[in-house]
Amino acid sequence: MLEHDALSIAKEAGTTGILVWEHREGKGEWKGMCLWSEIMDSYKGDARQILEENPNLSPEDNAIVIFTSGTTGLPKGVLSTHRMFLTNLFNVLASSRRALLRRGDALPSLPGAPSNVPQAAILVSVPLFHVTGSTSLSMIATFGGMKVVFMRKWIPDEGARLIKKENITLAGGVPSMVSDLINSASGSLPLTGLLFGGAPAPDWLVESSRTAFPSAVMSQAYGLTETNSVAVGFAEVLAHNVIRGLAAPVCDILIVKNDKAVPPGEMGEVWLRGPDIMKGYWGDAAATAAAITQDGWLRTGDIGYLDHEGFLYIRDRIKDLIIRGGENIDSVSVENAVSADDRLLEVAAVAVPDKKLGELVSVVVSVKPAYHGKVKEEEVIDTARKRLPRFAVPVMILFSEDRLPRNPAGKILKNELRKVARAEWEKRLSSGKTAGSSKL
Repeated sequence: MLEHDALSIAKEAGTTGILVWEHREGKGEWKGMCLWSEIMDSYKGDARQILEENPNLSPEDNAIVIFTSGTTGLPKGVLSTHRMFLTNLFNVLASSRRALLRRGDALPSLPGAPSNVPQAAILVSVPLFHVTGSTSLSMIATFGGMKVVFMRKWIPDEGARLIKKENITLAGGVPSMVSDLINSASGSLPLTGLLFGGAPAPDWLVESSRTAFPSAVMSQAYGLTETNSVAVGFAEVLAHNVIRGLAAPVCDILIVKNDKAVPPGEMGEVWLRGPDIMKGYWGDAAATAAAITQDGWLRTGDIGYLDHEGFLYIRDRIKDLIIRGGENIDSVSVENAVSADDRLLEVAAVAVPDKKLGELVSVVVSVKPAYHGKVKEEEVIDTARKRLPRFAVPVMILFSEDRLPRNPAGKILKNELRKVARAEWEKRLSSGKTAGSSKL
């Protein structure tokens, strides 16, 4: 059966049928459940006739509802028209070719044109119910005539095996997935392209990726479910713990602080506008009004700035900023500093409360198996202290011997970690012991 949250979402969305790939024994059935194989077997006509039928659709008709990743609550359904959804195809084609020209590389042949270049192959290791899997990767790869290899779920060793077996040339995902690939196989993989997205890549990961995959061109893109994926891309990955890129040709960018646009170089919330912006949140007019201004700007909830060349730099999520005594501390900078300790596998910086300063910095880390029980809290804090201003140094490190909790798209669930860190910090305060070494 579907999990409780998924059932709640399906009910709120007005779902009348659920298409499943296979029915597993003991998992139960429910009204409206449809097996993919039964639907395919029931069609007796020539499938090519479907392509000749006129569906009588307009570019402005509703096309799809894709759900957000839900890192801070239940996922929201994002409604888009055919035009909005397909604009992503143009954005990716235009942005990727612009990046090639900026590097001085030759442009690839358009899909369908004669070519003696071997067929490229892509590994889709993220869920198809999120925008990265369905739009950024699968649709683009299909349009480009690439071989597409799907994974049911991300398992690092299985991913490395598939890359070798299927001769995958392009792979990527959130930074933690790239880290997994390095630990699983590194230089033995035939990758010529590596794509980062979903979160900034820490410095150590960028350098490790260059060493592990010397033949792979590393690039990054930025977008949201609400922008139907790519709005900014595909710049070379820099070792400065930021996501960086130029806007897609049909996407406008505005940096806003206190409801006013700010000049290049100044930080603020990133606003986006263009034909790729969603129509709204499915069945939630209030959330739509809060996200999109009356003149069509999408408030992304991300903090960033534009440089004088028009490159957008993303630093953090507004919800992930830690505000200590009026100082804004972006969690990515803290995570990058702590990640300099190569005994750590994953790092997440979250706020804990303080009566005087409002918030303090804490960090939850996952330790590599070889170092379980061998890493001390003060050692990690010292590593951060050498790389951060005094006000940004963590006051607490929590250790985990397991991977940090993630959603199906691979993003770390900071809302869960905040609860754990806050409980541990309050426990320490009540006992009068704020320094120590704690496990999740």
